[in-house]
Amino acid sequence: MSNLDTLSAQAFKMETSPESRSLAQIGDSVSLTCSTIDCESPSFMWRTQMDSPLYATVRNEGTKSTLTMNPVSFENELSYLCMAFCGPDRLEKGIQVEIYSFPKDPEIHFSGPLEAGKPVTVKCLVPDVYPFDRLEIDLWKGDHHMKSQAFIEDVESKSLETKSLEITFTPIIEDTGKALVCRARLHIDEMDSVPKERETTEKLQVYISPKNTIISVNPSTRLQEGGSVTMTCSSEGLPVPQIFWSKKLDNGNLQPLSENATLTLIAMRMEYSGIYVCEGVNLIGKHRSEVELVVEEKPFSVEISPGPQTATQIGDSVVLTCGATDCEFPSFSWETQTDSLLRENVRSEGTKSTLTLSSVSLANETSYLCTVTCGHKKQRKGIQLKLYSFPGDPEIEMTGPLVNGKPVTVSCKVPNVYPFDRLEIELLKGETILGNKNFSEEEVGNSLETKSLETTFIPTTEDTGTVLVCRAKLHIDEMEFEPKQRQSTQTLYVNVAPEDIKLTAFPSESVKEGETVIISCTCGNVPETWIILKKKAETGDTVLKSIDGAYTIRKAQLEDAGVYECESKNEVGSKLKSLTLDVKGRENNRDYFSPELLVLYCVSSLIIPAIGMIIYFARKANMKGSYSLVEAQKSKV
Repeated sequence: MSNLDTLSAQAFKMETSPESRSLAQIGDSVSLTCSTIDCESPSFMWRTQMDSPLYATVRNEGTKSTLTMNPVSFENELSYLCMAFCGPDRLEKGIQVEIYSFPKDPEIHFSGPLEAGKPVTVKCLVPDVYPFDRLEIDLWKGDHHMKSQAFIEDVESKSLETKSLEITFTPIIEDTGKALVCRARLHIDEMDSVPKERETTEKLQVYISPKNTIISVNPSTRLQEGGSVTMTCSSEGLPVPQIFWSKKLDNGNLQPLSENATLTLIAMRMEYSGIYVCEGVNLIGKHRSEVELVVEEKPFSVEISPGPQTATQIGDSVVLTCGATDCEFPSFSWETQTDSLLRENVRSEGTKSTLTLSSVSLANETSYLCTVTCGHKKQRKGIQLKLYSFPGDPEIEMTGPLVNGKPVTVSCKVPNVYPFDRLEIELLKGETILGNKNFSEEEVGNSLETKSLETTFIPTTEDTGTVLVCRAKLHIDEMEFEPKQRQSTQTLYVNVAPEDIKLTAFPSESVKEGETVIISCTCGNVPETWIILKKKAETGDTVLKSIDGAYTIRKAQLEDAGVYECESKNEVGSKLKSLTLDVKGRENNRDYFSPELLVLYCVSSLIIPAIGMIIYFARKANMKGSYSLVEAQKSKV
C-alpha cells in the first residue's frame, strides 16, 4: 500500500447504532443512526440489501444520518445499508432489522364457573404474537404443572397470530384459593431487552351447587280460615344459597312471594291453599322443595247487581257490583263470558267488588261473571250487558232548493244506530206519508251504522209552509231506555222562477233628441227578485242605475239610442227581455257649441270610469241579490 492509499483509508471513519442488528416491536418507533468521524461535510445514502423501498424516513444533519421507522411494520424486516461519502471516499455498513410482537399478558378463560366435581375447560390465550414459532405456553395450578405447548411450525406468512393452550380438568373444593398461572415465553435470546416472558395469575374459586333444601311448617299444613302459618326454608351450597319463596299457580307458573328464609301468612283465606315452593339459588345452580297448604272455608252467598241483565247506551258508563255475605275475607275476580280476565277498573273492598266500564263500546256487549272465593269454596254469578245507540235526532237533507214543479230528493239520516235491524224510519209531508223503511232484513254488523230513507217528490207552491217530518223508532221493547223515538222537522218553502217580465219605454221607443224617456222593467209578483237594467254595446254592456226597475234619460241624445236589456233573476232562475230605443235628431239641425255640450264632454271623462265601477258592482249585485252605491263607493276598483 502506498502512502497516499494509507492517508485515504484513514481519512474518515464510520459508525452505526445499533452496530449490526436491531430488534423492533411491531407498532413501536425505531431509529437507525449512521455517523462519520474525521469528515466535516459527509453525504449519506440509505438503501436495502434487496433494493426494496425503505418504508422509513431519512434525516441528515451534519455528520449524522438517521433512518426512522414509525411505526414498525412487517415491511421493515429488512437489512438496511448506510453509505457515507467524504469527498472521493466511501464507506458503507449494514444493520439487520428483526421484528417481533409480544405486546400483552396472556388471558385466562373458563368455559363456565368452577363447580366441584364437574369438568371445566380452561384456555390460556396469548394475543398478537410474532413470530409464533418461537412461542411456548405453560399452565400451572399451584405447584402442579398442568400442560405445556410449543408452536414449532412453519410460518407461512407474516401476520400477528393469537395462540392458545386448552385443558379440561375437574375442580375439587380444595382447589379454592390456589393460583392458576398461565406463562408465555417468546424465545428470542439475542436481545436481553426483549420481554421474553409474560404471565397471568388467577385465584380459583370452586362452588357447590345448592342441595338439601328443607322446609319446616308451623303449626301445620292444614289450616282454618283466618289462621296463620310460618314456613322456614334452608339450603346448602357454596356460596350460601339465597332463598326464594313462590306459589305455584293453576297454569303451572310460579308467583314470586318473598326472598327471605322465613315466610309468614296471616289471616288465611281459601285462595291461600296451594303448593308453596322454596328454592335455594347461587351462582352455579338451584335446588327446590315444595309443601302443600290446605285452608278450609265457610259457606257463603253471592249477589250481583243491577239484576241479571242491564241496558246501557254506547258511550255511557256502567258500574257492576258483586257482594258476598257470610264470608269475612272474600276475594273477587271478574271475567267475561269468553274467559277474559279483567283486572283494570276493578275495585274490591271488604265484602264488595265493583267493575266500572267507562265509555262502553260494542266490545263490552257480553256477559260478565263475578267469581267469589271464600276459603277453598268458590261461587260465580253473571250479568248480561245489552248495548244500544240512538244518540241523535234524524238529519233532513235535500238535493237542492225547492223549486215549483222541479223534482227534488229528500233524505232522512239517522246517525250511529245500534242495533239497526230494530230501526224504522218514516218520512211525512204534513199528514202525507212520503216513505217508510225498516232494516230488519239487513245483516247486523258489530259497528255503529248510519241509516237513511230517501224519496223524491215534486214540490208545488201549495207546499210552502208545510212541515216535513222525519221520524225514527228503535223497537227494543225488552230493554228499558229513553228515548225510543226521535224526530226532526223542517218547514218547506217552494221557490218560483221569475215570470211575466215587461220592458217598456215611456212615452215611446222612438223619441226626439232632447226629450225625456223612462225605461221601465217589471216582473210578476214573485219575492226575492233582482232587476238589472243594461245598455248593450259592442265594447261592453253598461249597467244602468235604476230605481225600482226604472231608468230616466233626461234630454235624450243621439248616443242614447241602442238596445236596452232587462234581466230579472232570483235564486232559482232568470229571464231576459230587450227593446231598441230610437233617438231622432232635431229638425233644424244647427252647428253650434252649447254650454251644455261642453259640460257633457267634461262629465263624460268622469262617467266612463264610473260606468266600469257600476258594471263591476252590478255583477256582484246579481250574485247577492242587491246593489248598494254606498257600498260600491267603499270598495276598491
